[in-house]
Formats: sequence, C-alpha cells, structure tokens
Amino acid sequence: MRALFILLFSFVTIVANAQTIMPLYNGLPPGGIAAPDEEVTDKDNNRTNTSVPTLTAYLPPKDKATGTAVLICPGGGYRAVVLQREGLNIAEYFVKQGIAAFVLKYRLPDDKIMQDKSTGPLQDAQEAMKMIRAHAAEWNIDNNRVGIMGFSAGGHLASTTGTHFNKPVLAANAGINLRPDFMILVYPVISMEKNLAHPGSRLRLLGSQPGEEAIRNYSNDRQVTPQTPPTILFHTGDDTVVDVDNSLVFYQALRHQHVPAEMHIYPEGNHGFVLKLPVDVWMQITMKWLGRMGMLNPGNPLLQGGTGQLY
Repeated sequence: MRALFILLFSFVTIVANAQTIMPLYNGLPPGGIAAPDEEVTDKDNNRTNTSVPTLTAYLPPKDKATGTAVLICPGGGYRAVVLQREGLNIAEYFVKQGIAAFVLKYRLPDDKIMQDKSTGPLQDAQEAMKMIRAHAAEWNIDNNRVGIMGFSAGGHLASTTGTHFNKPVLAANAGINLRPDFMILVYPVISMEKNLAHPGSRLRLLGSQPGEEAIRNYSNDRQVTPQTPPTILFHTGDDTVVDVDNSLVFYQALRHQHVPAEMHIYPEGNHGFVLKLPVDVWMQITMKWLGRMGMLNPGNPLLQGGTGQLY
C-alpha cells in the first residue's frame, strides 16, 4: 500500500508541477541500516530525519533543452534539507532557461540509518550523478555538461562530489564518470578544520572527535587537483554562520591548481543572502559564467543581457 501511495503521489506531482520524483535506490541503500522512515516536513518544506533519498527532476521541453544539467544540493547544516528555497525554487529557474535541474534530497548523517554517516550524503550525490548520466540521452542532456550546485552544507556536499569523484563510496561505481563538469557553490561549507568549519556541519558529519585523516579528507580545499571542475563561488564578508574564509581557501586552492574559478564576495547580506533577492537577479551571474565556460548555447538571451550586479 505504501508503495502504491508513493507511485500515485509521484504521478500527481508530475501532472501538477511538471516534475518527477525518483528514488535513488531500489530498497535499502547500500551501507544503510533498516529503520523506520521518520522524515518530517515543516511549513517551509524543509526536511529533517531524511532516510529515503530522492531525486526531483525538472526537464525542459526537448525543443528548449540546452543539453546542460545541474544537480542541486540544498543546505541545512547536515541537520535538515532546505528543499524548497535552496532546491525546488532554483530548479524552477534553471528549467525555464532550458537547463535540466535535479534536486537531491540526500540522507542526513545519522548512525541510526547508515554504517558510516560521513559517507552517506556523498554516496547519494554520486548515485545521483550516475543516474543523470545514465539517462542523458532520454533526458536530452549532454554528458559533458552535467554540473553540481550546493548551498551552505549542500555546498560542502557539492564540493566533496567535485573533489572526490575518483573515490567512489560504492565499489560498484568504480570506473563510472562521477565528476561534475562544473560547480556552483553558494556560501559553502568547505573546511572541516576546527577553526574554520561550521561547527554543526562538522559535528553531524564527522562526530565529536574526528581524526586528522577524516578532517583532511573532508576539508575540500585540501583535495583540489588540476582535475577539479571549474567553479563559481558566492559569499558575503559578514557571514556569521559559515565564515567567508571557506570560499577564500577553496578559491586559492583552485587558483594554485590552475582550475578556472570565479568568486563573488559581497560586503554584507549574511548567510542565505541570495534567498532575499529575486532568483533571476543573482542567477544571471551564474548564467553568464556558464556561458563563458562553454556550458550553454551561445544564443541564450541571458548571456547577452543583465548587469551581473547584486547590489
């Protein structure tokens, strides 16, 4: 009965909102621990206690598709998934530009539902990248233009995906292309070093007493190589939740490895600053950058217009 309800709900969602919600796994995820589904949705469509990961797909009509796709990882400090404001709303913008968008509702780190909570979210992001590329022809996607976007702790997950693509969590994914072709990181958590990390994200992902190896492995500025994808970063200097130095150290690491990178640091706005602005205002900057990176059709009107200024 539960399976039938999920199927019917998904069908209604497709009809009403032009989106499709897909499970990432058939049954219990590899490395998972069987437990009741205790997911909670609040009035703002934030999700907590997520244990059943899904991918919500927004696909443009074939005649509007640019061939570009982006996997979106909402934030929430690894305590919640800010599904609406940092996921579904952004996907709606992308699909209007002819970009296929996929919102990841990933499993939040929890010893009750996963054998290794530090790898659970990354496993879900890698599985999502695999799924998108596996359906590329069906969904009118160019396999060389599949990127990732992340906000806050979702920025940590996105940057982990972009720096750990040669380290598949699941042995079955060895040899599969898990590398994003570009990264869009918005006020991202990057480091797990004690003096820089967002304390809640570090605690929930790595526990209260992480070892040096785990800290280094998940401090993504220390994982950058020349193969790391081109990246654009957004942050504010007055962010009191995730220190702007997270973006700065990542940008420096990218620059030293000669990875194409662009960074926009604004003096004020604090954490979540872009959510206070119309999506099409700040996303114009992203669209122009995607064009410069060769990720969009050159005729896209957003590459020609707009000032590219937030303030």
